[in-house]
Amino acid sequence: MALELLKNTPASETTAIYPMQWRSRICAIVGLVLLLGIVIIVTLAIGSTDIPFGTLCYILFDKLPFTHIEATWTNNIETILFDIRLPRLLLAGLVGAALAVAGATYQGLFRNPLADPYLIGVAQGAALGAVIGFMLPVSWQTGSIPLLAFIGALSAVAIVYSIARVGKTLPMTTLILAGVALGAFLAAITSYLMIASGDKLHGIISWLLGTFSLTGWWQVAMVAPYIVIGIVIIWLYARPLNVIQLDEEQAKQLGINVEKVKMILLGSATLITAAAVCFCGIIGFVGIIIPHAVRLIWGPDHRFLLPLATFTGAIFLILADTAARTMLAPTEIPIGVITAFLGAPFFLYLLRQKKRAIF
Repeated sequence: MALELLKNTPASETTAIYPMQWRSRICAIVGLVLLLGIVIIVTLAIGSTDIPFGTLCYILFDKLPFTHIEATWTNNIETILFDIRLPRLLLAGLVGAALAVAGATYQGLFRNPLADPYLIGVAQGAALGAVIGFMLPVSWQTGSIPLLAFIGALSAVAIVYSIARVGKTLPMTTLILAGVALGAFLAAITSYLMIASGDKLHGIISWLLGTFSLTGWWQVAMVAPYIVIGIVIIWLYARPLNVIQLDEEQAKQLGINVEKVKMILLGSATLITAAAVCFCGIIGFVGIIIPHAVRLIWGPDHRFLLPLATFTGAIFLILADTAARTMLAPTEIPIGVITAFLGAPFFLYLLRQKKRAIF
């Protein structure tokens, strides 16, 4: 059908439409990159200690090579900007980008706009690993909590994959069912450990609701390579993912190794999701609302959907984290509360749209 429509379209009309679409989407990507930079700079000045925008600009210009501005600010302001806020904003941007890209990847593979990065047990595995980390002696908790959360997330997906795999194929329906079953089992273990955690329950709940507090440069350095490399790999497989949307049999006839593509995309999406949640906890709805919103505005072509979702997710989570740390300052709202407040109505909207499509 698509080929027949394309053949019946005049050549002049085809060349008029597609270059225009390419230009508009490329301009959108460039615009989002610029907007991301502006958002980072503006949100640097916002917090419990407000920094005048002019002072912020002077400090940033002073850090550029071959420039020097006479300091009219205190060392405390520089510490707040570069040791507290900037790493926190960068980590929020990386996590937002990772969850949005992972959500778009899962939605493409499962061909379901309601799929999210936690569909096959990543969240439950990470939660169990983190809770085990909280149960350890205090002197061991600093590095063990994110490490165990990361290991738990990857282990859960590995178990789900081994259960769902049939020979050399990976049925998506079986994968989802295995993920739901294992997720429920891991959630039961996590709940039991939380009940037995005693005075550590507050810290566990805070982690499960998501937080970027106490973020430092070492967390950014640990997470960035996994997320950046994983996102780049997913971008490179955007075209095969487009073809798989039509039909797996047609994709095989076109020379695409469907099972290999699914393995690489699932592995990359799982890796960036595990890296995203290991330090900041479970942040919901980002992987649902961002890809779907981008798809509604710019279309389903993954060659553009994935980059657009990357930068939109980063912007969204930076703004959400800024709201979380400023709305009730000095008290900080868990960022999972902010994303759920924004995401739950949108999720209900998606369900309603899907219901209309069915009936």
